[in-house]
Amino acid sequence: MPLFVLAHFSHHLVTALPVPLLPYIRDAFALDYTRTGFIISAFGVVYGVCQLPAGWLADRFGSRILLTIGVVGVGATGLLVGMSPNYIVLLAGLVLMGILGGGYHPAATTMISAVIEPKTRGRALGFHLVGGSFSYFLAPLIAAGIAVVWGWRAPFIAMAIPSIGIGIILHIALGKRMANQKTVARDTSVLTEAPPAPGYMRRLITVIVLSSLTMAVAMSIVSFLPLFLVDTFGTSRETAAASMSLVFAMAFWAGPLAGYLSDRLGHLAIIISTCAITSIVIYLLSVVSSGFGTVVVLALIGTVTAFSTIVAQAYIVDQTPARNRSTALGFYFFGSMEGTGILTPVLGYLIDHFGFHTSFTISSA
Repeated sequence: MPLFVLAHFSHHLVTALPVPLLPYIRDAFALDYTRTGFIISAFGVVYGVCQLPAGWLADRFGSRILLTIGVVGVGATGLLVGMSPNYIVLLAGLVLMGILGGGYHPAATTMISAVIEPKTRGRALGFHLVGGSFSYFLAPLIAAGIAVVWGWRAPFIAMAIPSIGIGIILHIALGKRMANQKTVARDTSVLTEAPPAPGYMRRLITVIVLSSLTMAVAMSIVSFLPLFLVDTFGTSRETAAASMSLVFAMAFWAGPLAGYLSDRLGHLAIIISTCAITSIVIYLLSVVSSGFGTVVVLALIGTVTAFSTIVAQAYIVDQTPARNRSTALGFYFFGSMEGTGILTPVLGYLIDHFGFHTSFTISSA
């Protein structure tokens, strides 16, 4: 598991940067909320689309190479984003980042499910989430400190270099520790897994759609939180960027707890409850005032998103035959990430015309 936690951390070192740096990028290119939203969707839409072929490729050809590309490729394109001279080149760099990074999640989750016993998969996926969340916690803090001195481009370059190096090391380490993992894991899974229960496909599709939509709405909201804090409460850009660390720090405890509860109590009840609670939390953004109330709502958003993604992944892994597991996960990640990419500029359009509070109320419905 430590290798997978490190891999997830490395994958998101660069992808964690656009949201906290949005106030800087918005000001640098004089963007409205709609065009600011396209910065998130340039990466998110392509990133989501690439989950589908990546899941299929991982099922057919193995996960290690896709995981490596998902770490090293994101780092390399982070350098391009950091050197982008204008808005168009910035968008192009983020699109390329989405293409190269799209294979990571289906590959990593499938590799974890192949080496972890079913009774503890939820917890394993929860600890895997901690790696990615630590990136989202650490990157805004570092980015805010660097950006205030050297501008918004410098954090991309600073984070991209270690991401590339760690990705190469991981490729070598996984090759040594998981030699023949693809063949062994598939053979073992085929021999030991129970046949799917009748009607499993209908339930699987329902969970994928419901969980993907919940994550898409929540993450499109998260994308605008730094701008919400700056433009509504007068928060400094540095504090707004750093505040994203609070959101993702919640996964340090919520991810493992969600995995533990799903292993013990079952998945479906938690999935349904999380969807309902997410709607309530988003609505609270439309009525909260600055100060302690804002801190609580940010923490709640981080908690419910951690619960949502971990329990959904655990359900998909448990309910899908091993030979199709990466493909099913690809559909889940496609729905949540593609949905985020599409909804973010839509939300930006609503904010341009109706303001933050009305737009958050509409999103919670």
